[in-house]
Amino acid sequence: MHSEVRTYETGRDEVVLDLTRDAADVVSGRGDGLLHVFVPHATAGIAIIETGAGSDDDLLAALGDLIPADDRWRHRHGSPGHGRSHVMPAIVPPHATVPVLDGRLALGTWQSICLVDLNVDNVEREVRWSFLSSGPTSPEG
Repeated sequence: MHSEVRTYETGRDEVVLDLTRDAADVVSGRGDGLLHVFVPHATAGIAIIETGAGSDDDLLAALGDLIPADDRWRHRHGSPGHGRSHVMPAIVPPHATVPVLDGRLALGTWQSICLVDLNVDNVEREVRWSFLSSGPTSPEG
């Protein structure tokens, strides 16, 4: 298995950050297998969605409707509404697994791998990329 950690700046705003190019870089030339993407933070998630056509903003708006940044949360340290960031990974999980065929991500045409971060108190996130190879295959199949 190949595994590496990369760091991303998410800034002080809620963000859907497209990581698809980095994912493609991690699996390039590695053959067939599975890419597992994991964010080791209690307040971030990984989503596979369309980006660039408004879907990323729609996701942030939907999360704002589902888990508003207000004072209802018992978890209260940090910026107002910070507690919702700890609930978000139950909706947008901190991981995703993508098939890889011949060193290329087997994503659908409009699918992108994205880091979702509502926590405006942390400006940096780590993402662990783990590629599990299917191993060598025999000529017989």
